[in-house]
Amino acid sequence: MKKETVSFVIPCYRSAATIGSVVGEIEAAMEQLPAYQYEIILVNDCSPDDTFAVIRRLCQKDDRIVGVNLARNFGQHAALMAGFHQVKGDILVCLDDDGQTPADEVGKLLSALGEGADVVYARYERKHHNRFRNFGSRVNDAMLCLMLGKPKNLFISSYFAARRFVLEEMLRYENAFPYVIGLVLRATKNIVNVTVGHRDRKAGESGYTMGKLLALWFNGFTSFSEKPLRIATLLGIGCAGIGFLYGIYTVVKKFVVPDVPVGFSALMSAIMFIGGMLMLMLGLIGEYIGRMYICMNNAPQFVVREIVCGNQKRDEEG
Repeated sequence: MKKETVSFVIPCYRSAATIGSVVGEIEAAMEQLPAYQYEIILVNDCSPDDTFAVIRRLCQKDDRIVGVNLARNFGQHAALMAGFHQVKGDILVCLDDDGQTPADEVGKLLSALGEGADVVYARYERKHHNRFRNFGSRVNDAMLCLMLGKPKNLFISSYFAARRFVLEEMLRYENAFPYVIGLVLRATKNIVNVTVGHRDRKAGESGYTMGKLLALWFNGFTSFSEKPLRIATLLGIGCAGIGFLYGIYTVVKKFVVPDVPVGFSALMSAIMFIGGMLMLMLGLIGEYIGRMYICMNNAPQFVVREIVCGNQKRDEEG
């Protein structure tokens, strides 16, 4: 019976001190799972340290490891997409480069796939992120439920496994703003969780700043949901309704109390509120139009400078 191949895809950024131990943990874990073959795809997202030099050395030691070097920093989800294009296996597994996601528990994810799930996300017993990251995760979860229809009881993380057909569906997406979670949710609803551990960061700190988190959330709901536009429409209807009712109230009040002074402060407040809402809605519509413009100009998801496999190297752009 032919063994299934598990393809590990790991986006790497400032991980020169940790990626070697992550790869070693994967190799040790897969030795305990003889029913599977594996490959490891490491994507360097233009890290400013010597991450790709470490990746190159790992590739030279093991021809099952493929190194992808991006020409500039495109972000985690674009780096994942770059890795997906190199996948040859039957099962995709994605995890982090910092050692916080337990590679030695990959058997739990593979077992859940074997039981019939299409996608398996790791659920952590206790997250070892700082308060900022935990807050960001909660906001992201709320956004996924509201905008993308994620079930409330489904935990989403960066550590997941998926069947090949889900990967093929994700690869069909060629626009410049990939959002892997959105791609998974639109491919299948047969998604389950398995509980794994979560570790403290061994070195460095998270690359996600508030700006990057906001950009990620905005990318998620503007690329995969029209609900923001519907919310804008409802808010517009609501503001118009409030303005109409307030106008009737003002006319009636003037008839009942003729000496009532005209409210300059109330007028200015109403103008500022309505003007602010209009600017917000126009900005949202502009964001959608701008993304359409960028996609029409065929902006790339990523640009590959170099791919290394074993002692071989080839240059590629795409």
